[in-house]
Amino acid sequence: MPVTFTRTPPEIERKEPGIGGKPPVDRRPTGGGGGGGDDDWHGPRGSARDRLHRFRFFVFFGLSADMMAFAVLVVFFFARQTSRHLDPRSFEMIGDWRPIFLPPIVYLNTAVLVLSSLTMEMARRGIFHEMDALEEWFGLGKPAVKRARPWLAATLILGALFVAGQMEAWRQLTAEGFAFDRWATPASYFFYLITGLHALHLLLGVVFVAFCLCALSLLKQVQVRQIAVDATAWYWHTMGLAWLLLLGVLAAGQ
Repeated sequence: MPVTFTRTPPEIERKEPGIGGKPPVDRRPTGGGGGGGDDDWHGPRGSARDRLHRFRFFVFFGLSADMMAFAVLVVFFFARQTSRHLDPRSFEMIGDWRPIFLPPIVYLNTAVLVLSSLTMEMARRGIFHEMDALEEWFGLGKPAVKRARPWLAATLILGALFVAGQMEAWRQLTAEGFAFDRWATPASYFFYLITGLHALHLLLGVVFVAFCLCALSLLKQVQVRQIAVDATAWYWHTMGLAWLLLLGVLAAGQ
């Protein structure tokens, strides 16, 4: 009997974004095709989605170390607040913790930081907007960049205002007689230490946001811009949450 051969079509190679495949956008059902995030991304190792997850892992790993450093500082704060020593004259256990009143501008700075976290999230959602990302990938302009850029600029301004506001808080505290010197009280010393360490972290976040603004114009691949904004957003949100917790600690020490 004659033998019949059936030719199986070759498997079509799955291409990656930037090489001819689909761009990295949110695939969750949204009803309107807009898309606003990327939490359900799944892809093979080496794909754009996998790179995004790996970048997030490194960001979370670094932030975990930072949060541990803040946690240790908080432990020292409460340990110093409750410490006592023996008074040689009265033979009583006394403490030298003298509470300070937080400068009112600290609460205004907190509102600015919370607002900046909202603008940062709007920028992150804008850069992942599905239809805009598709248009950019097909070379039909950069609508995602136009959507994210003003929110990033607003975050940059608000972040700079927060740092400037913290410096004003330090100036006000110094004017009240609580300078950061060898005569500083334990409460004022910890205020400068905690707020200063957080301000340095947020200043680094301001640098990251400025980099993202430049990256929107300089970086060519859509997914690379998305990863840059996404990693910066997670860092920024973590610093905002850390400040709320640290402010609660400082308020408890008044």
